[in-house]
Amino acid sequence: MGRRRELPAWQVSLVLLSTIWGASFMFIKVGLRELDPLEVAFARCLLGAVTLLVLLRATGDRLPRSRKLWARLFLVAILFNSVPFALFSFGEQHVSSVVAGIWNATVPLFTAIFAMARLREERPTPARVTGLLVGFTGVLVVLGPWAGLGGSTLLGSLLCLGAAVCYGMGFIYTRKHIVGGGTSLVALSTTQVLLATIQLAVVMPFFSSAPSNLGFDVVASMVALGALGTGIGYVLNYDLIVRAGATTASLVTYLVPIFSTIFGVAVLSEGLSWNEPAGALVIIAGVAISQGRLRRATVPA
Repeated sequence: MGRRRELPAWQVSLVLLSTIWGASFMFIKVGLRELDPLEVAFARCLLGAVTLLVLLRATGDRLPRSRKLWARLFLVAILFNSVPFALFSFGEQHVSSVVAGIWNATVPLFTAIFAMARLREERPTPARVTGLLVGFTGVLVVLGPWAGLGGSTLLGSLLCLGAAVCYGMGFIYTRKHIVGGGTSLVALSTTQVLLATIQLAVVMPFFSSAPSNLGFDVVASMVALGALGTGIGYVLNYDLIVRAGATTASLVTYLVPIFSTIFGVAVLSEGLSWNEPAGALVIIAGVAISQGRLRRATVPA
């Protein structure tokens, strides 16, 4: 009998990360049962920061000392954490967690747009332009304009798309001004999430009221959202990049909408219109085309 083949570590990280980030949209939805959107975003950052601080201590690392780097990470925290976390929370007041997860899949499309605008090495190519056109056709399919646009559903979708735009800008800014400075990725993540926590702590009292009583499901969802989605998730993402490379790590983009749909339909009993998964597939196809994955897949070995 042959020796059983073990699953490579990067594949484990990929599946775990996709599951955690896919479930995050479900946790947001549960949290909104008793918390305001800003409270959900704040709890996510606070619990994520605590988790990352523990990991930072465990690795013997320390927070960066450069004031310039802290200033840059303050902006990264806005683009990657405080604003998009709040936008997704506000958005999920009006759309399902399934739809929110689908909008998250548009992040690579916005990243590509900002990359072509800001990075010289990322010039427009036929594949990138075609991919963007296909991807945003998928956006229209998800929106379903034939059924009429407007109302709270459109508002929720636009808020979630706003979060995706923030992520797209954040990736480009991070690539230009953060990565490669010698600071560990865990230290960068911890600083970033700490700053996002402070940002939301300053703003939240003006727009939110303190909850009087929280159910177990809400508390558990916030712990999972913060500790897993914003804490362990960041570490898994960086582990995946180190073990398998950035290109392989980006595969999580294709898997998150699948898991968010599974959790939304199976756990929250959310409805699913035909145009939502259909549009998601078109969006994912656009991302694959813009990244050159379909072309590489057809090249003979």
